[in-house]
Amino acid sequence: MTGAVPPGLKVAVFGFDLAEAAQIRRIRSLIALGCEVTSFCQRREGSPDFQPEWRNIDLGLVRHNDIKGRALGSARAVQRAMSGWRALSEAQVIIARNLDLALIALTARRLAGLRAGRRPAPLVYECLDIHDLMTRPGRVGRVMRAAERRVLARASLLVVSSPGFVREYFQPLQGYDGPTALVENKLWLGLDDAARPPRPTAEARSEGRPLTIGLVGSIRCQASVRLLMETADLMGDRVRVRIAGALHEHALSDFHDELAQRENVEWMGPYDYPTGLAQAYAGCDLVWAQDMWQRGTNSDWLLPNRIYEASWCGCPSVALRTTETGRRIARDNLGYVIDAPQPDELAALLQGLTPRQLAQDRNRLLARPESDFVQVAQDVRPFLAPALDLQRSSAAFPRLSAG
Repeated sequence: MTGAVPPGLKVAVFGFDLAEAAQIRRIRSLIALGCEVTSFCQRREGSPDFQPEWRNIDLGLVRHNDIKGRALGSARAVQRAMSGWRALSEAQVIIARNLDLALIALTARRLAGLRAGRRPAPLVYECLDIHDLMTRPGRVGRVMRAAERRVLARASLLVVSSPGFVREYFQPLQGYDGPTALVENKLWLGLDDAARPPRPTAEARSEGRPLTIGLVGSIRCQASVRLLMETADLMGDRVRVRIAGALHEHALSDFHDELAQRENVEWMGPYDYPTGLAQAYAGCDLVWAQDMWQRGTNSDWLLPNRIYEASWCGCPSVALRTTETGRRIARDNLGYVIDAPQPDELAALLQGLTPRQLAQDRNRLLARPESDFVQVAQDVRPFLAPALDLQRSSAAFPRLSAG
């Protein structure tokens, strides 16, 4: 995509959580490019009370695992969105994250366009994950996929964070062959270069200390926590496991009880993002990067944010060979892969690594340019492609005729 973004390009963003970090950085990047952004966002149960510096239309509160409530709340969300109908009708592109928000955006877009007598703006559908409902074989799955095909048929662009989503899901299951853009979920360090946290530097590894593998970020995958705990049991004092980040206790069973039983597993607690990132990875020789929350589907197809974070910090990643994460790690030399999520497999890998090899891995990652792992404002330009294409062909959206 070439050419400058015209100042004041009007963008409407529909998001599932106003306080979610990836949502905030998307919007701030759009603003940094000169866009005038109005968000139409829900608030998630338990999220921090974030007050944006841009205009937001509140679409209501969403509770954890309340699929029925989300469905029933969609009509109310459309009504709430229509309180900002003027901004929606004047938008030159509408970006919607996730299926339920895309359906809300489609309905609100149509109503706002009719009220204003304007042709609706192009819709960009962003997919960061494939929810397990979308791949179910029964009636619920068929209904969900049909709803998404409705969105895809009306969207001007599909944006994904991993090519695996297109190759494994959108093309074979949804029959989608329309325009697609890849915007990876890279590390976000903010827009002010002077305020950015410094990148970690190569440091000598302490002699004699056990190898340390970390689990850093969103801690919600029971299978990953169990794998690391069992590997710690198998290896004893030859390994340490460090866990740091946002703990989703509703998704983990007996985490603190399991932790208390192991002297070689430590819980570091949450950290500030991004200023605390380097400290969260400090002391880790490797990081477990494989999500296993939805094995066989979404977890096998995604590219997690932690491979970019870990690589920026000079920490090699470990994942499963047959997943998109594992393939990226192997292709880009970001770390190591194993064949199966078994304690003996992971232990065999860890026991075969030498301090010299780990130091070489760290130095190699730290020598790579930050742009390989860090998102900048320009990375979100693909979201604006439909609006810029229209601007090149027409100075403004024509009004609908009265007839």
